[in-house]
Amino acid sequence: MMLRTCRALCSQAGPSTGGWQALNFDGGAFHLKGTGELTRALLVLRLCAWPPLVTHGLALQAWSQRLLGSRLSGALLRASVYGQFVAGETAEEVRGCVRQLQALGLRPLLAVPTEEEPDSAVKTGEAWYEGNLSAMLRCVDLSRGLLETPGPTGNILMQLKVTALTSTRLCKELTTWIRRPGASLELSPERLAEAMDSGQDLQVSCLNAEQNRHLQASLGRLHRVAQHARAQHVRLLVDAEYTFLNPALSLLVDALAMRWNSPGEGGPWVWNTYQAYLQDTHERLRLAAEAADRAGLAFGVKLVRGAYLDKERAMARHQGTEDPTQPDYEATNRSYSRCLELMLTHVSRRGPMCHLMVASHNEESVRQATKRMWELGIPLDGPVCFGQLLGMCDHVSLALGQAGYAVYKSIPYGSLEEVIPYLIRRAQENRSVLHGARREQKLLSQELRRRLLGRGLRVPH
Repeated sequence: MMLRTCRALCSQAGPSTGGWQALNFDGGAFHLKGTGELTRALLVLRLCAWPPLVTHGLALQAWSQRLLGSRLSGALLRASVYGQFVAGETAEEVRGCVRQLQALGLRPLLAVPTEEEPDSAVKTGEAWYEGNLSAMLRCVDLSRGLLETPGPTGNILMQLKVTALTSTRLCKELTTWIRRPGASLELSPERLAEAMDSGQDLQVSCLNAEQNRHLQASLGRLHRVAQHARAQHVRLLVDAEYTFLNPALSLLVDALAMRWNSPGEGGPWVWNTYQAYLQDTHERLRLAAEAADRAGLAFGVKLVRGAYLDKERAMARHQGTEDPTQPDYEATNRSYSRCLELMLTHVSRRGPMCHLMVASHNEESVRQATKRMWELGIPLDGPVCFGQLLGMCDHVSLALGQAGYAVYKSIPYGSLEEVIPYLIRRAQENRSVLHGARREQKLLSQELRRRLLGRGLRVPH
């Protein structure tokens, strides 16, 4: 059955087959999942497409706890939203979720649900960030431990949120100085990389004494995570955030890359994320790829459309500055397509020195990627992989996985108290993705109807 479905889902075309055939994202691979899983997915996706639930999620959660009590409210969440989008709370629960994914041809991309929101209360001291460091190091170990056969395979990935290890206030301050004409060489990636490696005291004149101490501690935390990840053969995919933070985040990622993406290290161990909904992304990506090539560094990219559209536009209006985002969804699609073409060309030329994650729920973007991979001779399970969120876009993920592509599901894990606020923030940032899940809902409905009516699985030829 699995073999027949795989053949139906994709013709693994290559130059020798004489033609490329598109993947079918028609829900044919849903037969691999149980009826209970499909029913929960349909109900939860419909709930998440209801705007008031997303907008007032935290208030509704608090109201539910007061009305039903923590135990019953928690049980309802675990059976619905938490169960759909979260791997679990304990290491054993995460392993169970990952085993199910691996049986479907999918891979885990663990994410610690911890970050500092720009408008959150100021953290005092380093204790909060040090606690997050411990959580990140445990995530590295868990990611490594999920591999069934130990060995330096290099295909283990995890997400890293820099604002869990350094304050957004420091990132804002650094971004302000980076954007000034003739920015000081004090903030060069080389100098920060040297400070990371040596552990020597770093003093930056644009920062006060307290900020310098926090920068030094932050560099130490980032270095420890990267060092441990490299030792455990886990690649770090650093999340992008808001435009008023991203220049500072990119500076820190560039410093890590200078140390851990050198040719002798075996490919990129630190990747950056590029958001196609920003107008300057293609140019920044081109310059970064060329700079890595000139420096002889490996280059890793997670390419996303972006999740902060509404907030970015609101901030631009409030500050009276130019809107940094693309004018509409079609312009974002064109930007993503151009960035995808740029990166696939670099991958085909640089081979294992250049890695790409096509992080998209958009069927056309995935089709473009698979077609260009075939045309450029990039192997299915090579330096290009695909990424989607756990609990969403399974009709695309399953089709890709069964066809032999490397597919990762972004997997948050942790307690209800830790994860639910994180999920609500992600839902608020990804409203367009949730609204775009209508097609997935339709396919889920069709599969459930087929099962209820007792119809056999029709495998297209």
